[in-house]
Amino acid sequence: MSSSFAFDPSPLQDICVAVDEPKNAVFVNGKFCKNPNLTVADDFLFQGINIPRDTNNNVGSFVTTVAVDQLPGLNTLGISLARIDYAPYGGLNPPHIHPRATEVIMCVEGELYVGFVLSNQLGNRLVTKVLKPGDTAAVAISSLSSQNPGVITVANAVFGSKPPINPDVLTKAFQVDKKVIDNLQSQFWYNNNS
Repeated sequence: MSSSFAFDPSPLQDICVAVDEPKNAVFVNGKFCKNPNLTVADDFLFQGINIPRDTNNNVGSFVTTVAVDQLPGLNTLGISLARIDYAPYGGLNPPHIHPRATEVIMCVEGELYVGFVLSNQLGNRLVTKVLKPGDTAAVAISSLSSQNPGVITVANAVFGSKPPINPDVLTKAFQVDKKVIDNLQSQFWYNNNS
């Protein structure tokens, strides 16, 4: 019997503020590190997470992402967050996955129906909960276990990929008529992530 383990390594230094300019910089975790002696408080500041965003779009939500690209001080720390604003009465953050992170979500105001689907091995069981601190347009804060969690919106990936997935494959996979797949692939798939 053999086994293997995978994990993010512990940081080798206290901070590694991401910079685009590699002058006198060290390359760590996919980003160049600013000289720690040149680090300033603004390297660890993101302004605007408190500002509600416009949810007047096809899905009725807007995600404000705060990852290493928006907040360079997160580099090598293994964390990020997002604010999700939902329109009242039906705003939704489409089903999605984070390929490089685990997500924890907290409803700040309003009411949210949240959940996830277990793996094929566990029968694809849906686990859901209604989170409710209030009765208004909803706002949630999401914490992610990666500085660069990524996001794959399921409908966009399956029906809006470029080049498109062969309709015959999707027709068989979803067990629907080809016209349904053609219609879904012809849609404009909205991206609600900033």
